[in-house]
Amino acid sequence: MSRLSDLREYAHSRRNFVLAGGPMLLLPLLQDAAAESVTSPVRFSADPFQLGVASGDPSPAGVVLWTRLAPQPLEDLGGMPPVPVEVRYEISTNDSMTQIVRQGKQVATPALGFSVHIEVDGLKPNTWYWYRFHAGDAVSPVGRTRTMPAAGTLPEHLRFAMTSCQHYEQGLYTAYEHMIAENHDLILHLGDYIYEYEGKPDRVRLHHGTEIESLDQYRARFAQYKTDRLLQAAHAHCPWLVVWDDHEFDNNCAGEISEQKDADPVQFLLRRANSYQAYYESMPLRRTSLPTGPHMKLYRQINFGRLASFDMLDTRQYRTDQPNGDGLKPLSPEALNPKATMLGDRQEHWLMSRLIGSAAVWNILGQQIMMARVDRAAGDEAKFSMDQWPGYDVARKRLLNFIAERRISNPIVLTGDIHSNWVNNLMVDFDRAEDPVVATEFVCTSLSSGGNGNAEPKNLSELYSENPFVKFHNQQRGYVTCEVTPAEWKSHYRIVENVTEPGAPIVTKGSFVVESGKAGATSV
Repeated sequence: MSRLSDLREYAHSRRNFVLAGGPMLLLPLLQDAAAESVTSPVRFSADPFQLGVASGDPSPAGVVLWTRLAPQPLEDLGGMPPVPVEVRYEISTNDSMTQIVRQGKQVATPALGFSVHIEVDGLKPNTWYWYRFHAGDAVSPVGRTRTMPAAGTLPEHLRFAMTSCQHYEQGLYTAYEHMIAENHDLILHLGDYIYEYEGKPDRVRLHHGTEIESLDQYRARFAQYKTDRLLQAAHAHCPWLVVWDDHEFDNNCAGEISEQKDADPVQFLLRRANSYQAYYESMPLRRTSLPTGPHMKLYRQINFGRLASFDMLDTRQYRTDQPNGDGLKPLSPEALNPKATMLGDRQEHWLMSRLIGSAAVWNILGQQIMMARVDRAAGDEAKFSMDQWPGYDVARKRLLNFIAERRISNPIVLTGDIHSNWVNNLMVDFDRAEDPVVATEFVCTSLSSGGNGNAEPKNLSELYSENPFVKFHNQQRGYVTCEVTPAEWKSHYRIVENVTEPGAPIVTKGSFVVESGKAGATSV
């Protein structure tokens, strides 16, 4: 066989192996095997903890602790030699790390980009802890985390922040500085943690490299974002619940369909496998989310006692293609196709089962794209976003009708993606203004994407007139703080008016309340 034929056969075999999930299926075995090959402590020429520490997906008895060794963050494998390295962890009940209650070790391997995901168990419910890592002669910064309240308890209060869309080039992460000053129990990131585009000059900061496609490129892009000191501080502040949107992989992707309709479907899935692996390596996720090739189960449930249940959803990986060529379009028969899906059958059934069985006072859907059917055209003309839930209108109605018929307790939809703030009262049929409100949607703006935004949106009165269920709209940067009790839910829309220069103050642009047992938000 010729050398060229050999290469083609290798490429074909590797492609099928990757698409079948082969490399990631082997990772637990590789990690366990690596534990036996660690022989002596490592000495680093530079700090290997330059990407910080993080925690996430807490339970009443534990939490995931994360770090990734990277003495040279933007180099291949973060500048690490391709040999396994032992990483030790400590958990303490005080920030000086003098009251250690748990400790252990895990091996960081080249196969997982030298990331570690410590799934700690055996901790006390509803308790704050501090943690740090050791590798060789290096010690990480100290992070703070917490466990969730016990399953049968009803906590008096939950405070969390949500944000999305943090384009590194388009703005500074000033919002995180203000966010951590508010002392939250959790932070939700609803997607677009990174952007895949090549760097462009004359922006606030510059992306490293060209548009990312390979595993090394995705790893380096996540690493560049994680070198931001304010992002690191937010991760170290409290546990995070994360979901992706499109830019963690490729803009406006839909299932296994690329935005570029002429894209090679095999190369598209190979690229998705790279992005999914880098995402897992970069986030505090449990092993249940370990990807297998271009597939990764990210939807999951986290409970805050009986006060709140978070169903974190994936609206990218399983959806059918955007109808009508995407963009803002009328509700044509394609948008009303009963076979169109946003969640996929398995995730949708999982969600409905979860909601039926929930004992929580507040049932929260943490997801990416706006659910309200907002008409974006003035006058008699009607246009809706085909990338959002209106482009999948039958699936949207099916979910909201299910929530209404099953009388799901206090449904709240949390949304990112759109680089603007919204408060929407959700109905099954938006053509029937007299229909009851069945859920409330809070949409958070971007943290930095889009630059400083627009303090005075054009045609705001027309937007409200066309869409009376919209109670608030704003186009600046920031985040949303949510305060939850058994009696009510409050959302505060925090605005950073300038993300192109450091030190901008925070402004509360609006606050809204939902009373328990009564869907719909009112301004306070």
